[in-house]
Amino acid sequence: MAMKVLIADDDPVARLLLQRMLGEWGYDVTPMPDGLAAWQVLSEEAAPPVAILDWMMPGMTGLELCEKVRLRSIQTYVILLTAQGRTEDIVNALGAGADDYLTKPFKPEELRARVQVGVRVVDLQRSLAERVAALERALSDVTQLQGLLPICMYCKKIRNDQNYWQKVESYIGQRSGATFSHGICPDCMDTHVRPSLAAMRREKQPQP
Repeated sequence: MAMKVLIADDDPVARLLLQRMLGEWGYDVTPMPDGLAAWQVLSEEAAPPVAILDWMMPGMTGLELCEKVRLRSIQTYVILLTAQGRTEDIVNALGAGADDYLTKPFKPEELRARVQVGVRVVDLQRSLAERVAALERALSDVTQLQGLLPICMYCKKIRNDQNYWQKVESYIGQRSGATFSHGICPDCMDTHVRPSLAAMRREKQPQP
């Protein structure tokens, strides 16, 4: 699926040029004529993950739009287009929340490279979010046994909340994702199993 990119520029010629370039590069472009229209799209739940905003626009400038996007914690990678190349202007743009900037006039290959960086950042953020969500799901499935467990000193059954005595594996299995496979430890092998087998062999031997 093509990455969605929003562009906002009040100059129809510049907007059409951006739209054509991005479309040729394989992006799904949403063109907006000004900052107010762009804000309506960016404030939606399914906002484009990348936005290219012109600095000077009527109604709401690109700088003001950046500030609103960051105040709402909208996860959109913002590239600000500006004809102002002074250091203080660039600092203001980044301080307002722009992730990158491009000074007009710019070369198409430079814009393409900046957008590709934005796409990589968006993909990394999505991958990280998916891993965090998977970890949270895994943690939610983990049940910890805490507190005092009443256990029989002879048969080793555990008394549950309903005052019913359960086998240890049944009690733990109901309260966690654990499953059990049964085996025989060396001590029990020497203490119980081998003596029992020896007794059985003796019983099977013919009596004189």
